[in-house]
Amino acid sequence: MNYFWDRHEMERQGAASPTILAIGDSWFWYPFRGGSLINNLGDIVRSKGHVILAKGMNGAEAADYVDGKYAGIVKEALRLYGSNLDAVFISGGGNDFAGLNDLRPLLKNNCKDETTAPGCFRDGDPGLQAFLDAMDDCYRRLIGTIYTRTRPDCHVIMHTYDYAIPNGKGAANREGWLLPALLDAQVPPWLHSQCIAHLLNSFRDTLNRICLSDPVHFHVCDSLGTLGTGDWANELHPTAGGFKKIADQRWKPLLQRLKLAQSP
Repeated sequence: MNYFWDRHEMERQGAASPTILAIGDSWFWYPFRGGSLINNLGDIVRSKGHVILAKGMNGAEAADYVDGKYAGIVKEALRLYGSNLDAVFISGGGNDFAGLNDLRPLLKNNCKDETTAPGCFRDGDPGLQAFLDAMDDCYRRLIGTIYTRTRPDCHVIMHTYDYAIPNGKGAANREGWLLPALLDAQVPPWLHSQCIAHLLNSFRDTLNRICLSDPVHFHVCDSLGTLGTGDWANELHPTAGGFKKIADQRWKPLLQRLKLAQSP
């Protein structure tokens, strides 16, 4: 195996020092059958001899990597392995807007008369732009930390998730992360999916702007629009087949272009 979530397990198996560090949330750590993106990305980069070590955890927010509970382990991993890294993968932001306490403040108090998805979102702070500014700040500071602890040719790859379906379905029969906030804000049902799409499109635009500062080394794997209805296990996570579809259709061509995976 060439992908690990635990440094000690990596060492017990006698794996080489990691060449890819994956800093991420549940899209890298999803614990249910079929695994996460990392399982699939590990298979894709194995042909080039890469070893992936993941840091973070399910439920991690972007701020956790720079100011919160995972900041220390991220810095320690970069201290130990930074000089050997060819790439750093980042998965963050989804938990920052998922859940009633995070998504609800982005929406207006009462959206029942709104006719567009942008019209459902609040201006000011809290609000959508304030959320995007916070994501921009977290990502830039995390990338700055990575940049100072890795070689000049190290690639940083961020991703955009996909158009989640706000149907109220959570993991392990629990409540979903999106629908409760939309209902509480009285968003018209026909705007539910459009609101989530608008939020995710805006997040993608934020990541793309970050890449403008160094398009040679900073990259966005845009996975929006990859999955069909049957590819979702719940509101936030693809099925095993969905994760594989995103890895094969969206990540693999980028990894091949960056010479992190074998070309056909």
